[in-house]
Amino acid sequence: MSEAQPDPGSPAGPAAEPAPGEAPAEQHPAADAGEENEERDQPQDPWAARRDLADHSPRTMNIGARTRFGGGTVHGDQNNLAGNQITGDVFLGGKTEIHWSLAGLSGAAAVSGEVPPQRLERLDASFTAAEETVRELLDRLRRDRVLVLSGARFSGRRTAALVLLHRLGAVPVHVLDRDTAPGSLADRLTGSDGQVRGYVLGDLATRRGNPLREPHLLAARGRLAEQDAYLVITVSHTAVLDDVDDVRWEPPAGAEVLAAHLRTLVDPDTAAGLLRLPAVGDFLARRHRLRETAGFARLLARHAAAEVTEDAVGAFSRASLENQIQEWFEEDESTLHLRDKAFLVALAAFDGGPYALTAELSDLLYRQLLKTQHPHQPAEVPVFGTHIDKRLQLARAEGYEEDEHTEWGPVTQYKAKFLDERVSLVLLRLVWTGHPSARPALIEWLRRLAGDGRPLVRTRAAATAAVLARTDLPSAMALVIEPWATSRLFRHRLVAVNSLALAHLVGTPNIPRILDDWSRADDRALTWVAARAYALIGPELPGQALAALREAARRLHDGPGGPEESDAEMVRELSDAVALLLLSPAHDQVLVELLTHLDDDPAVRALTLTAFVNACGRPAEDGDEDDRPAVLAWYAGAAADGSGAAGGLAFLWREALADRHTTRDALKTLGDWVLTAERSPATEWALAALLPHLVTTPTEHRRLGHLLRTMPGRDGAPPPRVATRLLTTLPPR
Repeated sequence: MSEAQPDPGSPAGPAAEPAPGEAPAEQHPAADAGEENEERDQPQDPWAARRDLADHSPRTMNIGARTRFGGGTVHGDQNNLAGNQITGDVFLGGKTEIHWSLAGLSGAAAVSGEVPPQRLERLDASFTAAEETVRELLDRLRRDRVLVLSGARFSGRRTAALVLLHRLGAVPVHVLDRDTAPGSLADRLTGSDGQVRGYVLGDLATRRGNPLREPHLLAARGRLAEQDAYLVITVSHTAVLDDVDDVRWEPPAGAEVLAAHLRTLVDPDTAAGLLRLPAVGDFLARRHRLRETAGFARLLARHAAAEVTEDAVGAFSRASLENQIQEWFEEDESTLHLRDKAFLVALAAFDGGPYALTAELSDLLYRQLLKTQHPHQPAEVPVFGTHIDKRLQLARAEGYEEDEHTEWGPVTQYKAKFLDERVSLVLLRLVWTGHPSARPALIEWLRRLAGDGRPLVRTRAAATAAVLARTDLPSAMALVIEPWATSRLFRHRLVAVNSLALAHLVGTPNIPRILDDWSRADDRALTWVAARAYALIGPELPGQALAALREAARRLHDGPGGPEESDAEMVRELSDAVALLLLSPAHDQVLVELLTHLDDDPAVRALTLTAFVNACGRPAEDGDEDDRPAVLAWYAGAAADGSGAAGGLAFLWREALADRHTTRDALKTLGDWVLTAERSPATEWALAALLPHLVTTPTEHRRLGHLLRTMPGRDGAPPPRVATRLLTTLPPR
């Protein structure tokens, strides 16, 4: 869960103190907090904070964010730690136009069940599409048995899925529940043997912590082959996919315009060769304006005449983008109003976010800009007068409906995003470096966003600061990030954490060096920020991260009051940071580090064992349905593979059970595992494999035997029978 939220309409961040002689700052209900809210400020649970960061970071930063920040179950695929890429999209462009008929599907789709044959016949009869395209899709579905169709909502992708299965003869067709978890996809394919069946999973719900992965499709393909069945999955164009080949179509208008211009400038053979250049494909994918497409055609003609290089051709797209952004902010207010410029900046920060939220916060920025432009006049914001479609057209953006992840579950929102995903990063850079007079307003705006009660708003404030840090690290640190890091409010510090983590993600240099310095600082707020940030970026440099966390633990242990007067909050933060790293994609390296330094000194030993027990209490986070705790699933996988990690985990368990500081928590966690095993056979099998390796002495045998013999049931229920079965796995006394 996210941290405590303010009441609706209540202030959510600290109000700035007016300078002598100035009028008090205006209050904004979504951005300023009063004393009462400050008193309720508490550190957000680090696991929830990591989920918020992964769920709400902008699309330019979210590729692989879950892997980079240590998310997911530790026994998953550990490849490509530098950031997974969505690969394999098939674009059906060129001269092929697809028109999907929606006859019979104007209402909401069925949640689950079999599609009546008459309905399939009716859909097939009214379905129209290019025969070549249909043939390609049928061949692919016949070959792979699984087809992922991606496209905009209401584009007929579900109709296409049903018709493809019908034409393939994969009937009857069963519609799967859209809330099916990607990890349980294969388990939902339960058709009887010998009967050809089709399955449709429409609008599959994915999220950054639970994407559709290639192993999910491979498992489904095996189940489908057993049944001689086929599956079509439809997803939105923003679905989270991991090494999944999806098929989507885009309007061919851009290519047609470019080809038409080239035909007037060069001969047909030369034009055909130019259209095959990689830079041309990249340019067309950016959905440039017609005048830019015409200019690009002229540049290609000059390239064919050897007047410009291929590098110049490749740079044209980005140069056009930068020129467009510069034009926006160089226009006078009679051409482009200051309020529209504020909206462009806000959309850059909230690209892909809810439109209403972007518009609300753009007006907050507009007020700050007005104070800079007219400091002695009241900052008036028109209540009405804006038109969504016109605003989006001006910004070269589009609106669409999509689920937004909240702590209460997914909520459908009308969102807005730039047509070209590069706009947000380039725009923020150009505003920060090219228009310094806007900095005071932008800094104050970000300060207010950092105090907002909504995780999405705070995360986007952090992402914006990360872009500024990548552009100008000294200024961004001094003016934005450091004031957050030293704030007395935990929510501000957390925004500083996310800013540094995202800045590191986008390639900002020296972030680990900053964290090293802060982990040794006398200011506990800076140490808190360093610990949390290392928990996020640590999977890429586990040795350096753990060394810094160990040093911070020693400083607490050896402080003036000694270990008995250590900052309990800081001790807990260090433990959480190590636990997060232990469950990250770098878990094997982290485990080796922990074992190597376990007995360095009492502070490090306490940190290691506390963090290990902490990690053992965490459930798997990738949607697995067997309920196995993450560390137990890791042990089971390592034991099956013969990995040395299995022995290391068993050793840490024995140490935690024997240490007087952790034995109580370790026994409680082990008891929770036993209760989980009562309802999860996979957990019982994994525990049965682990328990014999936790007994090497009579004392260990007595401790575990007593636990299993005296285990109470959950919520006053009788003792679990699984405890008796597990007792038999202990070696003879």
